[in-house]
Amino acid sequence: MIPSKFLLSFFLAGMIALAGCGGQQTPPAEQASESAAPAAAPSAPIDPATVGEITGKISFQGQAPAPVRIRMDAVPACTETNKEPVFSEEVVVNDNGTLRNVFVYVKDGLGDRTFPVPSEPVVIDQKGCVYHPHVLGLVAGQKLAIKNSDPTNHNVHPMPAQNREWNKSQPPGAPDMEEQFPRPEIMIPVKCNVHPWMKAFVGVVRHPFFAVTDQTGTFSLKGLPPGEYTIEAWHEKYGTMEQKVTIGPSETKAADFTFQG
Repeated sequence: MIPSKFLLSFFLAGMIALAGCGGQQTPPAEQASESAAPAAAPSAPIDPATVGEITGKISFQGQAPAPVRIRMDAVPACTETNKEPVFSEEVVVNDNGTLRNVFVYVKDGLGDRTFPVPSEPVVIDQKGCVYHPHVLGLVAGQKLAIKNSDPTNHNVHPMPAQNREWNKSQPPGAPDMEEQFPRPEIMIPVKCNVHPWMKAFVGVVRHPFFAVTDQTGTFSLKGLPPGEYTIEAWHEKYGTMEQKVTIGPSETKAADFTFQG
């Protein structure tokens, strides 16, 4: 027979061991609490009564380069859709001495504000074997609808550095393709593997404060809350320029840029 003192000692040792093991474990509720990331604070609402605007003009200084004609003679489907000669849009100097196709946006100054993604897609069309528009912008996560209005096959090939690269064929008469770029990126070049002269550029930002200059060479960034901002102007050939602009409540400030040719 085993002595009762021995049994009692064995029982007490077992209880101590179980208590020690149990003390090293964290209850599931506590584990979940420790691993959960703190919720992001909601963005401060923008008071529409105090928003301001930044406007500007993108000037060109120097000798404007001669227009470069795009030769499509090897592709009858492209030449037949263009009744007039087609020229490269790499550098387009307007009649008033300004630059077209400059992407202007708020680079810094919005802090941790978040903005809803627009539900309407941004559209880019392939017409006359040219991307229209040549430069465009959208909000990260917003849909990009790609059309093919040509009677020939195209191959849409964005080449991002911060987003997923993809390469898709789009035959004539095919439905619009819809894609998204979830991360901000300035800028994403887009080409067509079938027609090497086809180029476009997409600016992806996390907010709605961006613009592309047109035949007037001007831009407007509306609805900005009061604050100090870094405004960047990007051009395909001439690179980027920055300015710091401070706007007060309901104030409009100018930010003009001049690119040297």
